Parts: sequence; C-alpha cells; structure tokens
Amino acid sequence: MKRRNYIYPILLLGIFSAFIVAGDAIFGYSKPDSTDSMQTHKVENKPEYKYISPYARLSHYDEHFRAAADSIGYDWKLFAAIAFTESRFDSTVVSEAGACGVMQMMPSTLRGFKVPDSLYNDNRTNIMAAARLLEAHDNHFRRIKNPEERMKFILASYNAGYGHIIDAMKLAEKYGYDKHVWTGSVDSFLIKKSLPEYYTDTLCLNGEFKNWKQTFAFVKQVYRHWARFNNTQERYNDSIEIVMKNDTLIKIAVQQPVAE
Repeated sequence: MKRRNYIYPILLLGIFSAFIVAGDAIFGYSKPDSTDSMQTHKVENKPEYKYISPYARLSHYDEHFRAAADSIGYDWKLFAAIAFTESRFDSTVVSEAGACGVMQMMPSTLRGFKVPDSLYNDNRTNIMAAARLLEAHDNHFRRIKNPEERMKFILASYNAGYGHIIDAMKLAEKYGYDKHVWTGSVDSFLIKKSLPEYYTDTLCLNGEFKNWKQTFAFVKQVYRHWARFNNTQERYNDSIEIVMKNDTLIKIAVQQPVAE
C-alpha cells in the first residue's frame, strides 16, 4: 500500500510535464528572449538611414568656407568664388606681391591680424583671416545701403586695398558723382588714380594706382563664379529633392567632417 502512495504523485508529475510540452507546441508558447537577444532584435528592425550632405561640393575647403561665412553672416559660396578667382583653389600659390594661401592674403594683412608666419598657408587660418578682412571692409562701407553696391566696394577693396577705394570715392564726390555707386561713378575715378592730375590731388592719401584693370576683372570674375556656384548648389538641391522623394531612408546630414 505504501508503494502505491508514491506512484500517484509521480504519475501526476509526469502528466503535468507532458501537458506543458504539448502546450508549447499547440499554443505557440516559447521562453522569453534574454535581454541581449531582445536588444539585438530591436536593432535589426530599426531602419538604417543613409545621409546625404545638404551642400554641393565645390572644393576641398568647403567646410572652412562655411565656417568663415557663418562667422560674419555671408554666403559661403562667395568665399568659394573669391578663392577660385584668387588661386583656383591652389593653396600653394604665391603672387609677385607676396599674397599667399587659397585666399591670397597679403603678409602685412595677416600680421595685422596677429597670424604667426607659420600659419600663413594654413587653409583654415588663411580663410578665417579673409573673413576678418571682408568684415572690416563691410564695416567701412556701412553707409552704402544697397547690398549689391556695397559688395562691389568690399570686393574692390579686397583686391586693391581700402585706401585706394576711399580716394576714388572722395574724387567722385568732388566732381559731382555719387560716391556710393560703383559702376560708372567710383570705378571711373579709380581709373583716374593712375593719372598724376588726380592721384596728386590733396584728397588722395594713397598715391598712384595702376592696377585698376586687375581690380575691375577681379570684381567681375568673383560675381561670375559666385553665380556659377549658386547654380551648382541649386541643381544639387533639385537632385536631393528627387532622391528623397524616391527613398524614405535618405536623410539630410546635419554636419560634415572638417576638411583637411
């Protein structure tokens, strides 16, 4: 009788175990995944986004152009246009006058900004110094309210030097022209600063100026390249829009790696 008392519990345990096994098969019950396996499962189901830059690529210096432009509230493509006009994006170029780097900055200007000699050709330093120079010229011409006119004066000063442009403005005003208009007014007196009867005028504090053709060409070329780079960016924007409409896994990159 005592042996039979042991048999019943064992039999009941066997029946219960069989029910559990059958329940797994019938009802689809399975043991919960471990924490690690659950995390892996979630990662596998997460969409893998591809990122594209919001900017057209113009040169190896684009990141520096954008940083410099942001520091003074300018269009970064203007910096690219100046650099292309000055050096064709070649940071090793040194002009006959000694201008150096991708932005062709004069050593005297760099010294004025307290840039060490060893950094004259450093790309970021050279471009940021150009931003400081443009900002200084912008402040000089704040009284010129038309933005496009003011930019012509700024670019002319970048190339010829602020002093020669100021002399031309004084001469324009003396002879009844608008000193706040570049084309057909101040630019014509910059030409006249190559003539003794004008550059010896007591109003002129910076003497003769012979390189007016170079300055005219510089302003014209910067505007042309600036327009070209703007068109490049617009075409790139159009292509991004098309790509994103056809691919839900594309996102615009917020940041890009710093250029070397």
